[in-house]
Amino acid sequence: MSNNAQAHPITVEVVRNSIVAYADEMANALCKSAYNMMIYEVRDFCCGLIDTQGRMISQNRGGLPIFLADLGVAVEDGIKRYGLDGFKPGDVLIMNHGEVCGQHLNNVVIYCPCFFEGEIVGFAASRAHWVDIGGMRIGFGSTITSEIFAEGIQMRSLKIFEEGKRNDTLWQIINDNVRFPEAALGDLRAQMACAQLGARRYAELLARYGRATVEACIEKIWDQADQKVRNVVAQIPDGVYTAESALDNDGRTLDKPIRIKVTVKIEGDKFTVDLSEMNPQTPGPLNSGESGGIAAARVAFKALTSPDLDVNEGCFRSLNVVIPPGTIVSAKPGAAIGLWSIALPTTIDTILKALAPALPDVVPAAHKGDMGGCSFYGFRKDGSRFLLMNIFGGGWGGRPAEDGEDASVSVCQGDVRNSPVELQEIRYPVMVDEHALRENSGGAGKYRGGLGVRITYRVLVPCKVTINNERTKIPPWGVHGGGDAAHNISVIESHNGDHRTVFKGTEIPLEPGDRVFFDTAGGGGYGKPDERDPRAVANDVAQGYLSPDLARKYYNFRAQAAE
Repeated sequence: MSNNAQAHPITVEVVRNSIVAYADEMANALCKSAYNMMIYEVRDFCCGLIDTQGRMISQNRGGLPIFLADLGVAVEDGIKRYGLDGFKPGDVLIMNHGEVCGQHLNNVVIYCPCFFEGEIVGFAASRAHWVDIGGMRIGFGSTITSEIFAEGIQMRSLKIFEEGKRNDTLWQIINDNVRFPEAALGDLRAQMACAQLGARRYAELLARYGRATVEACIEKIWDQADQKVRNVVAQIPDGVYTAESALDNDGRTLDKPIRIKVTVKIEGDKFTVDLSEMNPQTPGPLNSGESGGIAAARVAFKALTSPDLDVNEGCFRSLNVVIPPGTIVSAKPGAAIGLWSIALPTTIDTILKALAPALPDVVPAAHKGDMGGCSFYGFRKDGSRFLLMNIFGGGWGGRPAEDGEDASVSVCQGDVRNSPVELQEIRYPVMVDEHALRENSGGAGKYRGGLGVRITYRVLVPCKVTINNERTKIPPWGVHGGGDAAHNISVIESHNGDHRTVFKGTEIPLEPGDRVFFDTAGGGGYGKPDERDPRAVANDVAQGYLSPDLARKYYNFRAQAAE
């Protein structure tokens, strides 16, 4: 890129807003044309513009936080394979290779080159969650795989279109090896349109101001983001901060917890996250590639340093992540990574926990700490196959000046949303009997934790469900004297009235009329409960957030005194 001297302040602002607007427009196009609800309703995707070195120019607002500035690794792999002179107008590439991307194979990247005056100037890309990618895993939460080769098709920077001509062989391979080919190929076309739109818009910007000017402006934008971030890091007291927590288990050895241990080192304006002491990779799919550990560090880092800045390469220059191979967030090639994201919310919480003593007025209590959701699958009465996937909200931790948020998805999921109840009931053979806030789930404190939810599914046909609850043994913790929150729990009630609690289970058979209750975790409390405003306690009781018995237990609550 070019020298910042060409970056006039007004032009910088025009470029700053333009490149983000293009990424947002890409996201809108993707949502309007995608085939599966994980994209157009849940919004499990990200879109962005990448330069010719694999660096993030811009990313859409609302993109999944664990996709922060990581589209570049997919594009960089293609650059290494073909060289910049190996791309032509009309090329479209597909990428989900586990060794490079480090994520479950459902997260498919589609990207295309952007050309201006006959030269390649960048790439436009999106990563989106396909509802199925083949293999023996169905939906989300399965613990049955032990190597990535059982988890679906891997595609490494392959040209699905070359100079505008479709690769029919590759297209047919995808069609024949996924359970829902119409959805998969429909989503592929939607991502392709999204990428081509981004490439056109970026070329239009270069035509308006010239390549040298635009690239100088982008460098300036990165430098400004970097300086803002460093100013924040410099305010954190220098030191080495360590914290530890755990996941319940890997879904196979149920009595063995998974260690989450982090060390954060602050030196001036440099911020280092050391993940060397994380649990070794597991035999099952509760692993990610190196991108998982980097993603967790970036989410925590950005939340602390630049939550209001648009995402670009400059936001992370002062962050260093130490992550040796062979941990659950840096598994070696070939490892199963189908549950790649499970460890990340707790890792982020633990990074924040380490810094809580240094930043008592910034860091909240722990949030629900899982990637909660469900997968129901089987066949409709007409014989067609279905897969219902949804995510659940839960409580966020109490904060230095207010209660935690209720019914919110994990810190890893950002602005993603659950699918509307009505749409689930229209599309799938289920009824949602209840979707409500979960009483007594938030941790007690001066500022209580947010509430989890209860959602109850009743199935209408024989089918199966996969359940993968996490943080059931170590609940979301409070800070500065705050109490722990209620943890996640799921109960299956058969049509004959029998009940059983399930923490983890793959392909559990269900019969018509069976119900599954998902109670999600709350957030931990912030500060001592005896410092909470009695009027706030009274309001929690009146709203049904807190039972009178627990109000008396935690807050010495008396209704008349509160009045």
